[in-house]
Amino acid sequence: MDALSQLLQGFATAATPMNLVFAFAGVLLGTAIGVLPGIGPAMTVALLLPMTFGLDPTGSLIMFAGIYYGAMYGGSTTAILINAPGEASSVMTAIEGNLMARAGRAAQALATAAIGSFVAGTIATTLLVFTAPYIADIAIGIRPADYFAIMVLAFCAVTIMLGKSKVRGAAGLGIGLALGLIGLDPVTGQERMTYGVLELANGLDIVIIAVGLFAVGETLWVAAHLRRRPLDIIPVGRPWMSRDDWKRSWPAWIRGAFIGFPFGAIPAGGAELPTYLSYAAEKKLAKKPSMFGKGAIEGVAGPDSANNAAAAGVLVPLLTLGLPTSATAAVLLAGFQQFGIQPGPLLLDSEPELVWGLLASLFIANVLLVVLNLPLAPLWARLLRIPRHFLYAGILVFATLGVFSAGETFGLYVLLLLGLLGFAMRRFGIPLAPAIIGVILGPLAETQLRRALQLGDGDLSVLVTTPMSISIYTILILIVLATTLGGPIVRRIRRSKGTGHALVPEDKELAATAANTGTEDKAALDQVHQHR
Repeated sequence: MDALSQLLQGFATAATPMNLVFAFAGVLLGTAIGVLPGIGPAMTVALLLPMTFGLDPTGSLIMFAGIYYGAMYGGSTTAILINAPGEASSVMTAIEGNLMARAGRAAQALATAAIGSFVAGTIATTLLVFTAPYIADIAIGIRPADYFAIMVLAFCAVTIMLGKSKVRGAAGLGIGLALGLIGLDPVTGQERMTYGVLELANGLDIVIIAVGLFAVGETLWVAAHLRRRPLDIIPVGRPWMSRDDWKRSWPAWIRGAFIGFPFGAIPAGGAELPTYLSYAAEKKLAKKPSMFGKGAIEGVAGPDSANNAAAAGVLVPLLTLGLPTSATAAVLLAGFQQFGIQPGPLLLDSEPELVWGLLASLFIANVLLVVLNLPLAPLWARLLRIPRHFLYAGILVFATLGVFSAGETFGLYVLLLLGLLGFAMRRFGIPLAPAIIGVILGPLAETQLRRALQLGDGDLSVLVTTPMSISIYTILILIVLATTLGGPIVRRIRRSKGTGHALVPEDKELAATAANTGTEDKAALDQVHQHR
């Protein structure tokens, strides 16, 4: 009941006219930028982060919540209309959604995605409101050694789960950790990796890192691989669903919400796996399974709901533990840190008005999202007619002006260098998510490690003396063994059964999706291998 009363006070904060304007602007901008091809939620949030510099903390974070939710929906719109998922978690939405669009049912696919985002977002945000205080209470008793173990688990999990290989994932994480070390040592005050450049003494601004790696790096990559053929735009029509569409969609929305939220709340759980599970569940439970592969509306409603519920679940470890479990969450953490606010177990007590106002704004953002995107779906389709060379040139100018407006003259040079680094990482297939998580969590992990060693008088055994740390390292060992030995064992079993490496029907659908997306990194093909 205390959480309910706090939430009502949060609505009083979030429902002020100015904060409603911030929420509306966030949803509108997040959807408008996220709906453009090749731009995922992480890049959208990073691109729009400089716009919040001049706002007060509460208004800034409320606007961020709208951007976050709007960007998640924008990626689904791109996946449905032009079969180009904005991120890996939208691949499953693209399979059935684009088939529906090609069959003249783009309106219904967009409508079930918009309403499913509202339903799943509302359910997941409700779960977030009532679970976050309890998790925060538990987190207060967590020791520095436990925090360090959690961060090690997050490092290993993102290295294993993100990217096409563990080696490249580890390379991305190493780059992020190296960038996070630049500046003064927090204990001794000694300069690290500054090379005598005075401007680097305070370290690299996480906003510049995020914009450089995501926005500038993506712009340079697209410019190097620009295709001069027009995009195939599919007419949208009126977003109207029939009675049968509603009947088939609403159970998928509910199931997707409860599948997605737990995976989002688990550190490094990710949104890809719940979308796969939701798609498989809907295909298993469908009354007409033969419709899958031909444009089944359940195949859009379920995975898209799971994706949005996982997005809300990501806020649980972010707010209560200060632990970002995705690239987008890492950029959101940067939004907190730019105001000197560090999420963690004490955040609910130290900044109750801000936190509960933020949680209340998530409900408001959900309502604004469905109100905006049902009638404006044809407009989003027209935005895709912008030639790519104009589109990405505008993104580059916007990112540069954003950094320059923050008074970062030296930051412009750093932005360009980080953009070149982001380009090189794309060129060699090194994922960006482990890098940005390494930048955020690296200094925090170092701080917790030093605190633990100080409490244990320098004895390394203090890192494995608490029940939580022992449990976490045990889980970590099991994950490493499963991922290292599981693949060869499964392949050996398949060979013994004579199955070889043939693609199952679902894999063929994913491979076809990857072939038609037009994305340069072929994220969908990566999902084929993970699915197998």
